[in-house]
Amino acid sequence: MPELTSQRHLFDIPDDVAYFNCASRTPFLKAVAAAAGDGLTNRLAPWAWDPAVVADRVGRVRGRFAGLIGAGADDIAICPSASYGLATAARNLSIEQNQTIIVLADQFPSNVFIWMEKAQEAGAEVLTVPRPSDGDWTSAVLERIDGRTAIAALPPCHWADGGTLDLITIGGALRTRGAALVVDATQWVGAAPFDAGATRADYLVAAAYKWLCCPNGMALMYVAPDRHGGRPFEHNDYNHPATAASIEGDLVYDMSYPPGARRFDVGQTQNLTLIPMALAALDQVAAWTPQGVADGLRPVIDRVAETAAEMGFQLPPAAHRSPHFISLSRPAPAPGDLIPRLAAAGVYAAKRCGGLRLAPHLYVSDQDVDHLFQALAEAWP
Repeated sequence: MPELTSQRHLFDIPDDVAYFNCASRTPFLKAVAAAAGDGLTNRLAPWAWDPAVVADRVGRVRGRFAGLIGAGADDIAICPSASYGLATAARNLSIEQNQTIIVLADQFPSNVFIWMEKAQEAGAEVLTVPRPSDGDWTSAVLERIDGRTAIAALPPCHWADGGTLDLITIGGALRTRGAALVVDATQWVGAAPFDAGATRADYLVAAAYKWLCCPNGMALMYVAPDRHGGRPFEHNDYNHPATAASIEGDLVYDMSYPPGARRFDVGQTQNLTLIPMALAALDQVAAWTPQGVADGLRPVIDRVAETAAEMGFQLPPAAHRSPHFISLSRPAPAPGDLIPRLAAAGVYAAKRCGGLRLAPHLYVSDQDVDHLFQALAEAWP
């Protein structure tokens, strides 16, 4: 596809703002803000909305997300958060005493706490892979997969600095041991290509308010076809369709589930405000394509890396670096007031695990990068 030009016109970002914090949250697209207005109008006049239209939008949200990860719409559940999806995965995976669950050092808490709890209950162990000195997380994880491994709960890249993992290779190694793979793809899906089938993931979750450009309060979960028969985290009328269909007459409590991953949906999936916003966001991400976003952001990250190296910052190795975000560090910790000082200069980023995480999107210009380093030269010399 043709290379994407600047997409700043799709956002509402002032010229004097250099926003490098999409790994925390993306600015709303104008189309998403407009969809929010339409959703609020639906709540102002709830007698006027058509339930069939809402249900159709929910189905299109599933389909859009499925298309981003090479899955089918029947494999997708709608959740309120990544932690909800991870808890669902933990509920459905088994582990025995003295087996292990593999996580990364400094992994995001939502993808650690639930495994700590599960290991404690089973008398198992959470095995934390130390940060590799050469940045090669893949080799470091592969070295720790053995006969005791029951589950690996991993991301495609480290949330703090963008260091990458080859989940296709890791997933294959886990399968040979009969172990499960749970992926927190929050910091990847939408910004770079991903193939859930190729990784052989059992479950994948992504909080949708980051690279998927959706509103807060939404996450999307992939459930592998051979896991569709699992237990949902909660029960509601929508994941018991026979009961839902009976509410106008003689109410029945039928425990049967809908087909596919829909049984794992959160209650109130058919949210009149969030679903139109999510659909507008996912339509745009699908139009860009994850490959298009990655190709558009890689030159920005390369320029940031080159300039940062000239200024003496330490960076993740180029061979293990995400195309869409990066972290800068020095031997000494970042100043405590770094983020407010940058914000005072109109530059927005985040400190994570001792480094400065920089996560642009397709609206970032050369002027924004210049603006960043001008501010950084004064705030963290």
